[in-house]
Amino acid sequence: MNISTLEQIEAAILTLPSDEFEKLKGWFFDLDYQRWDRQLEQDIADGKLDALADEAIAEFEAGDCREI
Repeated sequence: MNISTLEQIEAAILTLPSDEFEKLKGWFFDLDYQRWDRQLEQDIADGKLDALADEAIAEFEAGDCREI
């Protein structure tokens, strides 16, 4: 996306009535969460979180945890 397109989108957002802005905001947050979920799933599949999981399991097995 080039800057002029982004600037046009920003300008259009500024002109939205409140109810339309709220709908856009909800849509945008949902989209952001979906992208975050996909990235997290990919990171898990790629093994990027294995070290953290191993560390957490080791701490649990050593009794270095507490109930929350």
